[in-house]
Amino acid sequence: MKRTSLVQTQFLSAQDVATIVVEVGVEATLSRMADFIFEDYLRWQDFDKCARVASHSTDGVIELMPIADAKTYAFKYVNGHPKNTLAGLPTVMAFGVLADVATGIPELLSELTLTTALRTAAMSAVAARALARPGSRSMALIGNGAQSEFQALAFHHLLGIQEIRLFDTDPEATQKLMQNLQHTSLRLIDCDSIAQAVRGADIVTTVTADKTNATILTPDLIEPGMHINGVGGDCPGKTELHADVLRMASVFVQYEPQTRIEGDLQQLPADFAVTELWQVLRQEAPGRTSAQEVTVFDSVGFALEDYSALRYMRDAASELGLGQLVSLIPDLPNPKDLFSLIAPKAQVASHKLALAA
Repeated sequence: MKRTSLVQTQFLSAQDVATIVVEVGVEATLSRMADFIFEDYLRWQDFDKCARVASHSTDGVIELMPIADAKTYAFKYVNGHPKNTLAGLPTVMAFGVLADVATGIPELLSELTLTTALRTAAMSAVAARALARPGSRSMALIGNGAQSEFQALAFHHLLGIQEIRLFDTDPEATQKLMQNLQHTSLRLIDCDSIAQAVRGADIVTTVTADKTNATILTPDLIEPGMHINGVGGDCPGKTELHADVLRMASVFVQYEPQTRIEGDLQQLPADFAVTELWQVLRQEAPGRTSAQEVTVFDSVGFALEDYSALRYMRDAASELGLGQLVSLIPDLPNPKDLFSLIAPKAQVASHKLALAA
């Protein structure tokens, strides 16, 4: 009987991913990840897509996010529990897999907590390149928690944002961000209110965590030509933008069936017109059409971005020699004999003799 080969999976820990970012550099990591995302969005039709599967509880949500093309299947496991920080835990934790479609073999198992923050920021930049006014230099950043530094750096490095006005209901979160980014050339302004932060900004990014129907931005705060990057409204019952902000803007989404359930778009009727971003990136639909137009990217996160991020991390790890091989799949002399893993030792020995003969 033919002996099957050992099947092993590459594993990237949180420390491996952190090392990749440090070695490659944050700017280059964000830039390359944005390139991977952009390239994959251009081949949108190649993917088998669906809205993520969510399990909701009183305090949060756990989600599975699958996607596949003809060669590679990917999924992400991710949670969102805003109260976790009170227990010293991250609000968002995640891991993901790349698998071979032809065999089902899991080829990569990776942390996705840090990677998700990077890919979300890279996605924001990809969208803003298409939707924000050219030459945008100032941004308001509402919500200064775990995702905020990544958003700030993506807009700084990939769009040329020079000034960021900061607001968070927790002043310590804002101070944390300012300390973490003090090494950059960004001009960081600690604001006393959302209105102060938003006034005169070219771009407004909202990335709050509370699982409530909030109205972080109201119509009176919106100025002509603003681009709004709504990141925090990402599950049923969780919003950041007043419905009238959407009504006064051109709204762009990742995957419409998912955004209508989870995004700020959930507040509006099913016939409210939106444009999927891939159409703009492929130049099949217009993005911003004038300097005065208000644009909204109703970002909820989509599995394609995790597919792109996992591909990038796999390639970067290979270049740097990081990660380790782990045995997720049993190594069986006879692939039809799974029971041999737990069979009595004498029986296993007789099997080996039989195979040797």
